[in-house]
Amino acid sequence: MHRHDLMNTAEIAAIVASNHGDPFAFLGMHDDERGLLHVRTFQPGAARVAVLEASTGRELVELVRLHENGFFAGQIPRRRNRFAYRLRVRWNGVDVDIDDPYRFPPILGEVDVWLLAEGTHYRPYERLGAHPREMEGVPGISFAVWAPGARRVAIVGDFNYWDGRRHPMRLRRECGVWEIFLPGVVPGARYKFDIKAADGSPQPLRADPYGFFAERSPATASIVAALPEVIPGSEVRKAANALNAPMAIYEVHPGSWRRKPEEGNRYLTWRELEETLIPYARDLGFTHIELLPISEYPFDGSWGYQPVGMYAPTSRFGTPADFRHFVACCHDEGIGVIADWVPGHFPNDPHGLARFDGTHLYEHADPREGVHKDWDTLIYNYGRNEVRNYLIGNALYWIERFGIDGLRVDAVASMLYRDYSREPGEWVPNYQGGRENLEAIAFLKRMNEIVGTERPEAVIAAEESTSWPMVSRPPSMGGLGFHYKWNLGWMHDTLAYMKQDPVHRRHHHDQLTFGLLYAFTENFILPLSHDEVVHGKGSMLTRMPGDRWQQFANLRAYYAFMWAHPGKKLIFMGCEFAQAREWNHDQSLDWHLLDDDSQTTSMHRGVQTLLRDLNRVYRDFPALHEVDFEPRGFEWIDPDDRDLSMVSFIRRADDGERFVIAISNFTPVPRHGYRIGVPRPGYYREIINTDSHFYGGGNVGNEGGGLRAEDIPAHGRRHSINLTLPPLATLFLAWTD
Repeated sequence: MHRHDLMNTAEIAAIVASNHGDPFAFLGMHDDERGLLHVRTFQPGAARVAVLEASTGRELVELVRLHENGFFAGQIPRRRNRFAYRLRVRWNGVDVDIDDPYRFPPILGEVDVWLLAEGTHYRPYERLGAHPREMEGVPGISFAVWAPGARRVAIVGDFNYWDGRRHPMRLRRECGVWEIFLPGVVPGARYKFDIKAADGSPQPLRADPYGFFAERSPATASIVAALPEVIPGSEVRKAANALNAPMAIYEVHPGSWRRKPEEGNRYLTWRELEETLIPYARDLGFTHIELLPISEYPFDGSWGYQPVGMYAPTSRFGTPADFRHFVACCHDEGIGVIADWVPGHFPNDPHGLARFDGTHLYEHADPREGVHKDWDTLIYNYGRNEVRNYLIGNALYWIERFGIDGLRVDAVASMLYRDYSREPGEWVPNYQGGRENLEAIAFLKRMNEIVGTERPEAVIAAEESTSWPMVSRPPSMGGLGFHYKWNLGWMHDTLAYMKQDPVHRRHHHDQLTFGLLYAFTENFILPLSHDEVVHGKGSMLTRMPGDRWQQFANLRAYYAFMWAHPGKKLIFMGCEFAQAREWNHDQSLDWHLLDDDSQTTSMHRGVQTLLRDLNRVYRDFPALHEVDFEPRGFEWIDPDDRDLSMVSFIRRADDGERFVIAISNFTPVPRHGYRIGVPRPGYYREIINTDSHFYGGGNVGNEGGGLRAEDIPAHGRRHSINLTLPPLATLFLAWTD
C-alpha cells in the first residue's frame, strides 16, 4: 500500500463512521501528488467493487477493500486525466452497475450561491429541495438543503436503505447549503436529511423544508416530485381580483366540507372536490374559494395552521398535480382560489424546522422572541436572509406554480408585535426600544412588493386584528402593502349587536354603525370565518336570539346587511345554509339539513337560496361592489334610528349615478308607513327581501315588489318612498326610471 493511502486512515474512519465533513474531497476520483488517479468509494455490505469506463462499460480495475465495513479504493492504471466512470458493485453475489454520486460536479452555480447568501434569490425552491435532472447525461435527482451549522449532512431514503453513511453531501460554505446528485433516483422516492450537529450529535431525521410532496400523516418523509411548470399570469384573473370587482369568498376546510362515511369517513380528494365543491360554489354564485392551509401539516386538529411542509400540498387530498388541476378547474368555472398561508409560526415536530441543523436556524434562540406561548409554536427569525428567502419564495411558489389567485396571511398581528400575548418581562424590545417587530414588518413589506411586482394579478389579504395603520396601503406610502385586510372589528361589533335580544338592540345601535367611521381607512374584507363557529361559540344560527323562526330571520337580515355593507365578503362553509351545530373538523357538514321536506329543512334551504340571490345581485349591480374602499361609494340615509333599530343607506357605482338602497329592520315588529328619503324620483324595485317566502320568511313586503317615489321631503332629500318593512329583515331597492 502506498504511503498516501496509509495517511488516509483517519479519513476512511470518518467516512465509515459517517463523520466526514467534506466527503467530495475524499470520495470519488482524485489525482495524487504524483498525478495518478485513484477512486475511493464506501459501499457498506459490498463484497467487491470495480471501476468501469462509462463510455464502454469496460472494467478497468478492481478496487481494494481497505475497511471491513465496505470502504474500497484503488489506482486507475494507465490513466492520468479524469474521465466518466461507473462502479460495478457485488452485493449478495449479484453484480450491479451504478453511477458514483461523487464523480459529479457541484449542483449550485456561483450566482445561485451568492443570491442565496444575500437573501435576494426569491425563488430558492428552484435550487433547494429535490429536483429531477440530468448531469453529464445521467438522470437522477439533485438534493440541496440549507444547514450551515451542521458538521455533516447526508441524504437518506428508499434508495439507500435509510443509511446515513452511504450518501453524505457536499457543503457549499459560501451559503451553508449541502448538496448532492444521486443518479438513478426517480420521482416517488421517499427521503429525509440525516444531520449531525456541530458537536457531532445526531438530529432527528428531517423532512425537506423545500419538499414538494410528503407522505400522508402520521408518516413524515418527503417524496421526490418534479417542480410544477410556471403558470403564466392572467389578465382575466387580474380583473377578477381587482379592488373594484365583486369578491364573495366561500371559505372551505377541504377535510370536512364533505366526507365519505361509507368509506371510513375518509376525505374527498381534489378530484372529487372538483366534481362537487366547484359546481356547488358556482351554483351559489361565489367568486372565490378560500382554502384553509393546504401546506403539509402533521396534526389534523390544527386545521393546517401548524404547517411543516410549506412547499408541499398536503397529501390528504391527493398529489400536487391533483391540486394544480383543482385550481385550473376552478378558473375554468370563473372561480378564484385563495390559500390560507401561515408565515407567522411553525410547530416543533421533530421532523420539521425546529433546531434544524442543531442550531436555532429558522427560529430565534431566545424563547422571548422565538416561541408563541398561545400555540406552543416557534417564530421565524425574519432577520435572516435565508428565512426571508424561504418565505417569500413560498408565496411566489403557490401563485406561480399552482396558479392560485392569492394568499390570506394568518395571524399578522402576532408577527407585528414583539409583545403579542406576552406579559411584561416576557418579550425583548426591538433595537429602538419599542414593541414592534421591525424585521417582520420589513419582511411583510418586501414580500408584498415582490409578489405585487412579479405577479400583479395576485392578491394578498391580511388577518390583522389590531389598529395597525395602513395595512392595505403600499409600502411607498408607509403601509404594509397588503391588498386587503380582514375587518375583524366589524365582525366582532356586528355579531355582538346581533346576539342581543331585539328589545335591547336600541342600546347597542353604535355597534351596527361604528364600522362606517373607519370603513375606508383600509381595503376591507368582511369575514364570517371558521373562527366564529368553533371553540364553544356555536354556529351562526345559534348565535342569533329568539325562537327558531326568529333565529333564521335574524340571520337572513344580517347576511343581507353584510352583503350591502362596503367591503368584500367572506363566509365559512356551512354558514350559507345555517348549519345549526358548531363546526367539527372531523365530520362532514350537516348536508342532511337540506335533504327532507320538513319545515326546518325549508328554512335551511331558504338561507341557502338567499345566499345564492345575494351573490347574484351583488355581482349584477355594480353599486354593491365597484366602490368598496372610498367614501363616494356609500351614503347614509338614516344611521340613527336606534329606537326602531333601523338603518338605511345608499351604495353607489363608480359612475355615481347607479345606486342600490339597503334598509334593515332589526326588530321583530313589521313597520308600515316607514318613510325614507331617496336620491331621485322614479320607481324603486325590491331586488332582495329577506322575509320572502322563498327564503323561509313571512312574505311581508311592498305589494307589487316596489314603490314609486313621492315629492315628499325626508332625510334632507326632496323625494321619498313610503315602505312596509318586514320584521327582522333587510330590503334592497334598485332605482328604475
